[in-house]
Amino acid sequence: MNVRGVANFFKRYIINNSNKTERSVWINIVDILIVVIAVAALIYVYWLNMNISLKIGVSLLLVAVTIGYVIKKYRLPTGHKEEETGITKLVLLDEEGESIKEWYIQGETSLLIGKSSNQNEVDIDLSDAEYASLISKQHAVLNYAAGSWYIEDLDSKNGIGVKKANKSTKNRLDNQTPYRIDSGDIIYIANTRILFK
Repeated sequence: MNVRGVANFFKRYIINNSNKTERSVWINIVDILIVVIAVAALIYVYWLNMNISLKIGVSLLLVAVTIGYVIKKYRLPTGHKEEETGITKLVLLDEEGESIKEWYIQGETSLLIGKSSNQNEVDIDLSDAEYASLISKQHAVLNYAAGSWYIEDLDSKNGIGVKKANKSTKNRLDNQTPYRIDSGDIIYIANTRILFK
């Protein structure tokens, strides 16, 4: 392996990993440093050193590390699955708790709650709700992350309340602070109630 080959390897490595947003720059730098040190160590052991026992020892170590890496990277799932909330739909409730309207949200990752207009389109449109005048155009956002749904108030005029499934009181949410929602919880967008099922 010559210097040009090593330089091309690092160039391809950096280009391929620059597209992966989940990896930070520091992780890429550490990965490159590990590769450089490993290449330098291999050049020393196999080309500059004449000690046969060192070559055999390093070879055995490389085989063990490679097997461990392959087992860790490609092992079968252990059956432990992240707990999911199981929420599949939102139900708009009337004063008596009866369903008025439903939105199926399975497979979605982010939903804007508010009132649709010519300039503003939302995913959960409450413009025909009884208390629509109290609802902001962009009142709240629902985000799905790590197996759970989170609601966040978008600086609305009348805020958001959440009543947990096993509680009798509701909590008012702080602006722009995500709050986890579980199945059976009810959110209050102004005075409009939405049940998570």
